[in-house]
Amino acid sequence: MPQARGGDAIRPLHLGAGALAAALSACVVVPRTVVHYDTECHIVARQMTLQAVQVASIAGCSNSGCAALLAAAGATAAASLVVSGTIAVVGNVVYWLEKQGDCVRSGAPVPPPLT
Repeated sequence: MPQARGGDAIRPLHLGAGALAAALSACVVVPRTVVHYDTECHIVARQMTLQAVQVASIAGCSNSGCAALLAAAGATAAASLVVSGTIAVVGNVVYWLEKQGDCVRSGAPVPPPLT
C-alpha cells in the first residue's frame, strides 16, 4: 500500500481555495447621491448612500497566486469602503445643513425678506 505524502493532505485545501477564488469577485464601494422630494420642507433633498460595484472577476489562479489575489481584492474593498464611507458621511452632513437652511416647514411662519 503506498504511503501518503505530507502534501496530499493540503491538496483539498488548495482546491477549496481555488473554488472560493473563482466564486469571489473584486468589488469596490462607491458613494452615490440619491435625490428625493421632502414633502415636509417642500424641497428636493439629497442624500449619499454606498453602493458596491464589481470591477473584476477572479477566475483563474493557482496556489499562492490565489492567496495574493484574494488579499489584494480584500484590501482594495476595505480601502474603498473606508474612503467612500468617509465621503458619504461628510456629504450627508453638508446635505443636512443645506436642507436645514432651505427648509420651510408647513405652517411655520416665513421670516420677511431683509431690506
